Amino acid sequence: MSYLSTLPLDMAPLLGAVSHSSAGAVATFAGVVRDHNEGRRITRLEYHAYDSMAEKEMGAIEKEILERFDGVRIACIHRLGSLDVGELAVACAASAPHRAEAFAACRALIDELKARVPIWKREHGPEGPYWVGWEDARCGSDHMHE
Repeated sequence: MSYLSTLPLDMAPLLGAVSHSSAGAVATFAGVVRDHNEGRRITRLEYHAYDSMAEKEMGAIEKEILERFDGVRIACIHRLGSLDVGELAVACAASAPHRAEAFAACRALIDELKARVPIWKREHGPEGPYWVGWEDARCGSDHMHE
């Protein structure tokens, strides 16, 4: 169970999705909007996604992790839209018979999500809004401005 949401996130559905009688361990990750990034003050974030592609990639990641870790169940929700400092932006949960597998699966889930899912972040602060990691691909070093 991995999906996107425009509503405030709640960990309870994730815990319900991964809990079962063979799970002796449940590991969670909660990504929260902080008030700074790379020396800049942050007042809020916006998350945007190519929804259908993002959800397809989230499903592929889920499948890979389930194949990699025996007896694991995982779930993830990523928030879209405008979020204030302190709000939950992403939540992941993994259960397994033992804690080592639960921690490893939860970490793999958030790491792969951040690396592969087409979700873009726009930070807002005193200097105004800016896209994180954005580069203008239209202009190379040899481009002449008219």
